[in-house]
Order: sequence, then structure tokens, then C-alpha cells
Amino acid sequence: MKLRRRIFVVGGDLTPFIGKMHPDFIWKKHPDFGTRENPTLEQSLSAAINGALESTGVDAAQIEKGFIGNFAGELFSNQGHMGALAVRANAGLHGKPFSRVEGACASGGLAIVSCIDALLAGYDVVMAAGAEVQTSVSARDGAGYLARAAHWDEERSIDEFTFPAMFARRAKAYKAKYDVTDEDIAHVVAKAYANANKNPNAHMREVKVDLAHASKAGDTNPCFLANTELKDHLKVSDCSQVSDGGAAIILASEEGLKKLGKRPEDCVEILSYGQATGPLGQVADYTVLDTTALAAQEAYRDAGIGPDDVQVCEVHDCFAVTEVLMYEALGFAAPGKGTELAKQGETGIEGRIPVNTGGGLIAFGHPVGATGVKQVLEIFRQMKGLCGDYQIPNSPKIGLTANMGGDDRSSVCITLRNVE
Repeated sequence: MKLRRRIFVVGGDLTPFIGKMHPDFIWKKHPDFGTRENPTLEQSLSAAINGALESTGVDAAQIEKGFIGNFAGELFSNQGHMGALAVRANAGLHGKPFSRVEGACASGGLAIVSCIDALLAGYDVVMAAGAEVQTSVSARDGAGYLARAAHWDEERSIDEFTFPAMFARRAKAYKAKYDVTDEDIAHVVAKAYANANKNPNAHMREVKVDLAHASKAGDTNPCFLANTELKDHLKVSDCSQVSDGGAAIILASEEGLKKLGKRPEDCVEILSYGQATGPLGQVADYTVLDTTALAAQEAYRDAGIGPDDVQVCEVHDCFAVTEVLMYEALGFAAPGKGTELAKQGETGIEGRIPVNTGGGLIAFGHPVGATGVKQVLEIFRQMKGLCGDYQIPNSPKIGLTANMGGDDRSSVCITLRNVE
């Protein structure tokens, strides 16, 4: 989408992303098990919303419209009607038009797209937020809930863990086509954990995973699928986290900035977005993220930039092979060459094009509805020098996010420019 008005990210906030292995997550191995509870879906969403208002100095009454990204609140938390849930966060939001958008793991990105469209339609100050709680049920039950993002009748039976199996299928095809090894792909995992270890909000901030561990299956890093044809192609370390958390950002037009008393230089400008949707269950080539490629092409075209212009990027690494495929879909690497970027350090924090500087879905965490919102907030924070120990050394001018739902069936790509 080529924007007819200038649109800015004013700022935002997020909760820590937590789940098993996070020091604050209450589970059977935590000393507070049975005496404390983890944050609920409403608490995560409310904390992100109020944090965004506080960090930006925006009064809730100044928000004119809002969109909430959430995939499976009804299943994990017995809660739908997310727009009305969100305005409970602050009395200043009562009566505001808030609604939910859903596109599986791209729900957060779609919330931002909806905000952009609202600004183009005439609103001036809007909010995008996303939240998910996924630790309320067993891993197997959760896998069944998340399988609703696939074509249930045709794809659910691939494995009890449907989505891990679908991306094991991609890893198997990619390795066979390009003679790529598990160790080649594992460089993505090692990078993710190294970055997350510097990020105080990351789910796996205290968990160390090096290249040797990520490269091979073993007792502490098992291949867990039941599907015998796919089992060898996915290990626990290849997977994104089952996380709880929330994120929220505030966007505004130029007129909105004046209402808020903000300068463009305090903000990050959104240049364009691309959105594409593919039919469920109909993947033409397991070695290509074709829907993401379409969204990226639109975003690049309408921003007047290309892959070589991007200086910081957040991509949807739901599994390790997905980040490799994202490099290629976004034009950072030729087909079959994606693993070389991570192996050579080019996507590291000090590399040519830092990707997923806070740890990505693999180690920062993946509360499904919050992820797309978090991605844009992370680009904002990198551009404004707010990332602390994982801040990239050079001040980036152009950034890109790629948020994907399902097996590359819904995709949102957003380009951003640092205003100085």
C-alpha cells in the first residue's frame, strides 16, 4: 500500500514474553508454584496498552480508534470480544471504537495494517495492540488449538504437532533441494539465543543454546514428531517459544502529531505496507515463502526501496528454517543461499543487515497475537537507540518487518524510516 498521508509510530510498550524456562514464569519447577499465578490475557493486554500510553505521554482520551491482534483467545483463555476487553484497560478508552483482527500468527501485523488504513481514512491517533496466552493448556492441546491456522480437514492429521510437522516438511525439502545441513540452519538458532541473552524482555533470556547444541538432536534437544517421514527434520531448538505476553504501539498522522505535541523527529515513519494471502493447504513449493515474497514486493515498490536499502529487520522465525526462507523471500539472499547469511554473521547484531536483534520468535518468544506489533516496536526501538545491550552499533535509517500467519498463508510486510 502506497500511503497517501505521512504516518508515524509514536512509540509503544510490551510486557516481558514469558513461558517455561523464564525465571518469572510459574510452573511445576518454579518455587512459587501453587502460590502465585501467571498474568492472564487481560492483564497482558492491559499492561501493554497502559505501558504504551505512559511511555509516550499520550492521554488515553486522545486515542481515536484501536485494533487488537489475537488468534485464539477463546481457546486458550475462554475469552473473545477482544476490543471490549481492551478498553477495560483505561477509563479514557471507554467508548472508543476498538475491535479485534485475526490472521493466525499475523494477527498483530494485521492490527497495524488496520490502524494504517484508519489513518488513511481520516483518523489521526490510533492504537495497535496484541496479546496471547498459550501456557494455560498442555503442549499437545495447545498444538491442536494452533492447528486451526492450518486447513483443519486436510492438514491436521499430518502430526499431533501440526505446525512443527508442516515446517519440518519445509526443512526436509529445503535441505534436499540445496544440500543444506542441520548445522547450516542451526546458525539461525545460535544467533537467536545469543541476542535474547542480551534482552531483558526475552522469554529465553537466561537459556544458553550454542551452535553445537542446536545442530544435533539428543536427549536435551529431541526430535519429537510422531510422523516418521518428518521427525528427523525438526528438533526442539528449531521451534519458536510457547509464550504469553502483550505489545502495543501508537500511530499518528502529521495532524495527530500536532494534537499530541510530538515532532516527526521523535518518531519513526511508516513508508508502506504489503499484505498478501494464500489459500489454506495449497503450498506450491515448500522451499519458497511465496506469499511473503508477494507482500514484500508490494512493500518495497510502494516505499521506493529495495532489499539492499534495509538496515534492520524483524522476520517471522516460527521455526529455524523459516528465518532462512524469509531471507530469500525478502530478497536478502538468492534461493538456496539463505543459510550463508547467518553463517557469515551478516544477520547478527553487528552484521550488514541485523535480523531479529532481540531474539526473534525462537528466543524472544512468540505470544501469537503480540508478535507483529512487537516487530514494529523493535524496529522503532532500534532506530531510536533504545535497545540497550542488544542495540546495533549503527543508527539504522530503513527497517522492515515480515509477520506471517500459518504456513505462509497470510503475510504482512511493513517498511519504516527513521526520522531525524
